[in-house]
Amino acid sequence: MKELSRVAADVQASTTMAIDSLYKKMKADGIDVIGFGAGEPDFNTPDHIKEAAVTAIQNNFTKYTPPAGIDKLRQAVCDRLLVDCGVSYKPSQVVIASGAKHNVFIALVTLLNPGDEVILPAPYWVSYYELIKMAGGVPVIVEAPESCGFKLTPDQLAKAITDKTKAVIINNPSNPTGMLYDEAELRAIGRICVEHDIYIIADEIYYRLVYGDKKFVSVASLEEKIKELTILINGVSKSYSMTGWRIGYAAAPEPIAKLMANYLSHSTSAPSSISQAAAVSALEGSQDCVDTMRSEFDKRRKYIVERINRIDGVSCLMPEGAFYVMMNMESLIGKTLYGDVIRDADDFANLFLRKGLVAVVPCTGFGAPKHVRWSYATSMENIKEGMDRLEKFLKG
Repeated sequence: MKELSRVAADVQASTTMAIDSLYKKMKADGIDVIGFGAGEPDFNTPDHIKEAAVTAIQNNFTKYTPPAGIDKLRQAVCDRLLVDCGVSYKPSQVVIASGAKHNVFIALVTLLNPGDEVILPAPYWVSYYELIKMAGGVPVIVEAPESCGFKLTPDQLAKAITDKTKAVIINNPSNPTGMLYDEAELRAIGRICVEHDIYIIADEIYYRLVYGDKKFVSVASLEEKIKELTILINGVSKSYSMTGWRIGYAAAPEPIAKLMANYLSHSTSAPSSISQAAAVSALEGSQDCVDTMRSEFDKRRKYIVERINRIDGVSCLMPEGAFYVMMNMESLIGKTLYGDVIRDADDFANLFLRKGLVAVVPCTGFGAPKHVRWSYATSMENIKEGMDRLEKFLKG
């Protein structure tokens, strides 16, 4: 057999898969385990969105669409971005793809030549690292420590830039940390990118899930020069609980959007016509469903943070967006629990699942080996029980 693709061989499976597989097996075996790994809202897709999909089927809207998506959806994206983010795009600058992750990949293959570097602040969403490699790029990891709110500083960005740097990825609000960049922080990062002619891949998929008095600011809205270097990534998955519908979008300068559309035309083409029709309804219809979901997430966020910070040996920052909490378990590193030595987050998560019957996401693969991620996209009942189990587990 001839050698397989070296690019494909270099792609690593998610480090979270082992925990997820064990969790699913235990659950299938009837064991009372609770999962906190969900990267999707636990709410149903709103009825008016589902009804739009049914109507599309009944009207036989079931054929191929243009590779970059239907005009009505691209216009709906423009309208929503203008209302929510104060940033103006034309439909020709919008590219619809099969989820925000797909848009990140298409953006990377559009921007990168082999060997180009992409600056990636850690902690980062686990897929970014592999997507950069899949597109022929080199991930340059810059640690954004908890002491800095898990956020990349302008000084760190400037020091990481080389003559090979092509782009930086900014996930705002962040998965896995839930932290939010404010306007001043984004403006400082954006101006460095303008100075060095570096693209910004701005993944803003959680932008509607921001809490308290914090305000979301899209980096593309700050200055025209920054916008000209920004590929804005977003979608309907998180805000409208439509993860399975697989609709993401990118908004970018027209030459970049055109190349992204060309790439799509020869790879996947457009997403499902039915899902596109549903996405139009999500973006154009009532936004009350988003407000309801965000309000419930906020209650869970406050509760889980308060409980974690009352337990000896662990701690966390208050997340400002998304639906994740990064729990610091550094004080447990090197300790023995239930006869096992905790060397990193993977060890902790594996032992917590086996002995504490709770599945959390170890952040080793997110560039944060001393943290685990809890998702509060689950019921308050589960959160309360999960915190009780954590407290009991750590007492040994």
